[in-house]
Amino acid sequence: MQDLRDKYIAAIAAATDENALEELRVQAVGKKGEVSLKMRELGKMTPEERQVAGPALNALKDEINSALAGKKSALADAALDERLRTEWLDVTLPSRGRPAGTIHPISQVTEEVSAIFADMGFSVAEGPQIETDWYNFDALNIPSHHPARAEMDTFYTHRAEGDNRPPHVLRTHTSPVQIRSMEAQGAPIRIICPGRVYRADYDQTHTPMFNQVEGLAIDRDISMANLKWVLEQFFSAFFGKDVKTRFRASHFPFTEPSAEVDIQCSWQDGTVKVGEGDDWLEVLGSGMVHPKVLAAANIDPNEYQGFAFGIGIDRIAMLKYGIPDLRAFFDSDLRWLRHYGFSSLDQPTLHGGLSR
Repeated sequence: MQDLRDKYIAAIAAATDENALEELRVQAVGKKGEVSLKMRELGKMTPEERQVAGPALNALKDEINSALAGKKSALADAALDERLRTEWLDVTLPSRGRPAGTIHPISQVTEEVSAIFADMGFSVAEGPQIETDWYNFDALNIPSHHPARAEMDTFYTHRAEGDNRPPHVLRTHTSPVQIRSMEAQGAPIRIICPGRVYRADYDQTHTPMFNQVEGLAIDRDISMANLKWVLEQFFSAFFGKDVKTRFRASHFPFTEPSAEVDIQCSWQDGTVKVGEGDDWLEVLGSGMVHPKVLAAANIDPNEYQGFAFGIGIDRIAMLKYGIPDLRAFFDSDLRWLRHYGFSSLDQPTLHGGLSR
């Protein structure tokens, strides 16, 4: 047993890797190892011999196992030391750059618009994008024969066979939010309603889905003069320069009188510049809220009056940031998003929006 001990202790101490160590373990204390075979011979010994050989063999086995475990730990420590010596990292170096997304121009401009109108006392209201026929048309004084209610212009949802209720629609404007807000809050009220709207149209300046913000102010003594002031204040803040407006008589079912609003601009080399020059560019529709619309929202038209307007968020984003094609807003082209997108740290100010 002393010879076995010396043999394996020396071999274990000389092992240079874990594979050699495993071979020694099998040779010594494995199922057919030398120490294991010696322990099988205990059954052939007399009781007196067993009392002497048994404890000695157990002690030998424990010593070899301890030597194996110690050597294995030493080899692992040596391997770790070697890795630490060859694999190192300079923690003082700057980290690798990670690609960061950008804020979509629509989201950015919506925040700019909300910030500017909030400073003028308007709160933000929201509503469902799938609307009832009543909120989208009837409550807004849009007659049944109006072209906007044709299937070629409006997306209607499906009704089951035998269900004779008017089908729901994908809202064609955010005006239903005005009706819902007047029903819930009454008058006076001052809100803007940004959100997605849907119309069956598609070309360079129209898409089936686009973004719109509508404004509404109802009180006892509001006039078109207030509307003109609000719009000029908004455009001047949004474009960062004084912007004049021009009102042209028009017709909308939900306002009376109604007006198309143009903003001052100039055209240079195919590029429009807002707030200068002698040309005009149509940007929105507006007017005084029709008495029938007020009555549909449970507001007395003999006591209250007010104005409403609607602006395409995509359109004013194109004007401010020089984006040539409306369809690109919805293409999800990463190159376009990197070019026209905004950093998440670029926050709009109350009066200046965000100028590049």
